[in-house]
Amino acid sequence: MLPRRERLTRSGAFRAVVARGRSFRGRFLALYFLPRSSGPTRLGVAAGKKVGGAVQRNRAKRLLREAFRGLKEKLDGAYYVVLVARPAAARAGLDAVRTELESLMWRARIVARPAGESS
Repeated sequence: MLPRRERLTRSGAFRAVVARGRSFRGRFLALYFLPRSSGPTRLGVAAGKKVGGAVQRNRAKRLLREAFRGLKEKLDGAYYVVLVARPAAARAGLDAVRTELESLMWRARIVARPAGESS
């Protein structure tokens, strides 16, 4: 689990990032982010009912958190980040989700180019 200071916990914070931030969408998730002036990057994860029942939604959220945990050290600065699971995320594997997240973060220009991807 991420430390409390690295999590977005209030619905107002989620709404602000989604409304004012930039977004990038993939097959398994949507990435929303806002630059932050200082402090650690803060992450929020959401999964709607289209993802499935409670078990599938919780699995999708765990996958997104774990994928982000492996990539947060590569971030170029501090951000508010919201990851929204899409229906395919509940059936995906960690490697596929991590690869897509890294690719979306690269497209957003918040990390360096992902390994194995050429210009």
